[in-house]
Amino acid sequence: MVKQTYTVITGASSGIGYETARAFAKRGKHLILIARRSEKLNELKQELLREHPTLDIVILPTDLSITKNVYQVFNEAAAYPLETWINNAGFGMYGQVADNELNKIETMLHLNVEALTLLSTLFVKKYQNVPRTQLINISSAGGYTLVPTAVVYCATKFFVSAFTEGLASELLATDAKLRAKVLAPAATQTAFGKIANNVSEYNYDQAFGTYHTSKEMAEFLLQLYDSDQTIGYINRDSFTFELSQGRLPTAVHSSSNQKLEQD
Repeated sequence: MVKQTYTVITGASSGIGYETARAFAKRGKHLILIARRSEKLNELKQELLREHPTLDIVILPTDLSITKNVYQVFNEAAAYPLETWINNAGFGMYGQVADNELNKIETMLHLNVEALTLLSTLFVKKYQNVPRTQLINISSAGGYTLVPTAVVYCATKFFVSAFTEGLASELLATDAKLRAKVLAPAATQTAFGKIANNVSEYNYDQAFGTYHTSKEMAEFLLQLYDSDQTIGYINRDSFTFELSQGRLPTAVHSSSNQKLEQD
């Protein structure tokens, strides 16, 4: 009998997380959905169950910007047999650094960096030797290119890219069963624009002209999930989707690395 396993998606109440939940449900995956807004999670759960009544949909309303909640929600999710963990929760911020709100910076660092790192590490510790498991962290094209007026946001996503690429290399080097991967979207039509700019309305046609929908990004995520590659990257100039094994420079084979003493 095949063991029933679950896919965890953080930031599942809207945007890329919402469409990713729909995409994995279409594949018959049982889901654990995490986000702050319980009413949105309940709406999504009911929607998915109407379309896929045989699935088990677990919702865990949680504010991941609070550190203690990160450990608690992981323990709740880990009570189920997990197959894939997708760290999608995060938000952006536009503006000159001198004008950025410190409270918003603090919350963004907690969510984009701290929560993602802790959840990734907890998942790796428990599942690194479990076959067919995957960790997918959502970075950004701005996690590989500095974007004007988005310096702090880009810095958080550079961390996500570097952390996940490094982790992926480490897992491969140690013959772990778990694979770690990075999805790096460019402009995507979500609530991101409103939150990042502190506005109630945001027109992606005026702001970017070219962008992807959340559904398109979920489809790209599935391509990354199905592949043996580590990076799924949106080219900011052509808006094409590119799969690769890595984009950041690495010192894996450098003779200048720390030399550990051998017993």
